[in-house]
Formats: sequence, C-alpha cells, structure tokens
Amino acid sequence: MSKLKAFIIPVTPFRQNCSLVYDEASKTGAIIDPGGDVPAIMDAIRESGVKIEKILLTHGHIDHAGGAAALREKLGVPIEGPNPEDLFLLETLAETGAQYGMADARPVSPDRWLREGDSVNIGGLEFSVLEAPGHTPGSVVFFNDANRFALVGDVLFQGSIGRTDFPRGDHAALIRSIKEKLYPLGDDVVCLPGHGQPCRIGEERRTNPFLNL
Repeated sequence: MSKLKAFIIPVTPFRQNCSLVYDEASKTGAIIDPGGDVPAIMDAIRESGVKIEKILLTHGHIDHAGGAAALREKLGVPIEGPNPEDLFLLETLAETGAQYGMADARPVSPDRWLREGDSVNIGGLEFSVLEAPGHTPGSVVFFNDANRFALVGDVLFQGSIGRTDFPRGDHAALIRSIKEKLYPLGDDVVCLPGHGQPCRIGEERRTNPFLNL
C-alpha cells in the first residue's frame, strides 16, 4: 500500500490549513486549498522535495481559494474542484479579498469541476469525491480509503462544524452532510480540516457538541 503523508502550511490571516499531501514512495503530491501567501507555499514545496501534480479545492471561500490562480501559474499544474455550485464564490475572490485586506486574491476557474462519485489521484493515491454542501453549496470532501484519511475543508472541525452564516450557507444541509457522508466512512477515519487540528470521525460523532444537540 502506498503510504500517504501530509503536512499543514498555515496561510492567510485566517490561519487556514493549506496542506501538502503526497505519496511517500514517489514523492509526488498535491496542494489542497491554497488560500493565499503563495510565496510561503512555494517555499514549503521546495523544502519538501515533493513534485506537485495538481491543486485541489474543497470549496470556494477566500481563505481556501484566494491563492489558487497564482499558484497554478507558478507550478503549471491543473486545479480540480470544488463542485460547480461554488462558482459564484470563485468568480468574486478579488472583491472578497479586498474586503479582508487580501489584495493578491484573484478569481479562478478550475480545470476540472468535481461531483459526487468522481475520484482524484494524488501521487498514485486515489481519493473519492463526496459532495458535502452546507458550509458552501459546492463543498466537497476527498477520502482515501486505503489510508483511512479525509480532507474535509470546513465541513467538520475538532469540536465544531463549519459556519453557515455566509451567503448560501445551510445549517441543516451541513449536518446532513456530516451524518450522511462522513459518518459512514468509519469512526477510525482521520480528518484534516480547513482550520485547527486533525480529528477522528468517531470522536466527533461521540463528543462534538454541534452534532449532539
């Protein structure tokens, strides 16, 4: 089995968990959710020695996608994700960036939109794509069954869940996404969220106050 490795590159004033995920054997991988601070991401890539094949986006918010266009230009790799329902967010990244003091943010169009049932490949590691709306309408989760690992964006956090008070957020839809898409993956699955520390699905299912109201 190919062994998956991942590390976090905190970016933007929101300290978003941009991550570098790669196959240990081949040292090829992907950058997930480059929200900004592209020079810092490039430094981390160089230090890692990993060959980046693509950029993945879990959703279209500024702190996850604001640096995607610039990073694509520097690396010459495609962007995959999120679901097309987040197009309205990706088209207005420059305006949103101006509101939050992130002047380098640019609008971006993925090379490949993703939908339920699709899969993406990271260095030979296959990730299933799950649609998980609620935080945004086009949020997706990437799940690698072999390593029991999921990239969940802002769907689920350690002890919390994604906000739903942004445009087109939907609290009820988010809870359904967690319970109908994440829970069935298994209690042992480790989730790397968009903010904070990694968590396990089982622990969140048992103790997360937002899921046990």
